[in-house]
Amino acid sequence: MNPEKERWVLLVVLSIIWGSSFILIKKSLEHFNPYEVGALRVLIAGILLLPMALKNIKKFPKKHLKWLVIAAVTGNFIPMFLFPIAETRVSSSIAGIVNSMMPIFVIIVGALFWKFSSTKRQLIGVAISFTGACILAFSGGPSGELKLVPIVLLLVATLCYAISMTTVKSKLHDIPAKILSAFVFSFVLIVPSLVALIVAGFFNDLEPDRGLFIGLGFVSLLSIFGTGLAMMLNYRLLNISTPLFASTVTLLMPVVAVIWGILDGEKLTLMQGFGGMIIIAGLIFLRAKPSDKK
Repeated sequence: MNPEKERWVLLVVLSIIWGSSFILIKKSLEHFNPYEVGALRVLIAGILLLPMALKNIKKFPKKHLKWLVIAAVTGNFIPMFLFPIAETRVSSSIAGIVNSMMPIFVIIVGALFWKFSSTKRQLIGVAISFTGACILAFSGGPSGELKLVPIVLLLVATLCYAISMTTVKSKLHDIPAKILSAFVFSFVLIVPSLVALIVAGFFNDLEPDRGLFIGLGFVSLLSIFGTGLAMMLNYRLLNISTPLFASTVTLLMPVVAVIWGILDGEKLTLMQGFGGMIIIAGLIFLRAKPSDKK
């Protein structure tokens, strides 16, 4: 498959996988606290990828260790906790919509740290989408409760993703996607995730009942597909495209997230739907190519 077709296939597949992650987080939270969900998600992915990491240990990029740690912590550790924490206060649909702001943060982080150029059109798109995020934050849910804190947590998680993506593209692009994923989860994040699981009290409250196994089933699906497999595909997409193109996976993710949310009985208020539409409109505006005028 040529790179042009491959990147569009990866974009669609990632949209479906990551768009489904928010409902899996919600279902996992019915059995575990948000810190346990985040730690289990990282730990299971790390254990599954450990054989691949050990097999390729000689290829471990020691000279790029600093960048590997930054990419791992910002892209595969901090957000794994922030999303479950936020989803205790907002719906999975809202989480998917807020996450669609990733291209905005890619533009900002890329310009500030990696000297990626930005056009006037992109900056206007950023402003439009930021307006939508503000509407979401202050609209509240069906109960009228202000959602500022969880929205901020979701925005911080999305910013972390952008930092990770631009770091991978700038400093780790020469490492094959599968090997990079294995190194990130196995050599960098297994121990921190295990410590987080102990601190969260997972082993103190452990009772081998039906609820535990159902919860582990949801978290395992989240880890295998939404974390391990998705990050491999994402790193591959970064290898053959730009961070901005890769981040536009978030344009399709909200559609998947909202569909899952509606099927699970979630409801969006009119104002929340309006805010989400403005976010997506801003993203479409910054991605669209202006017509040439002679």
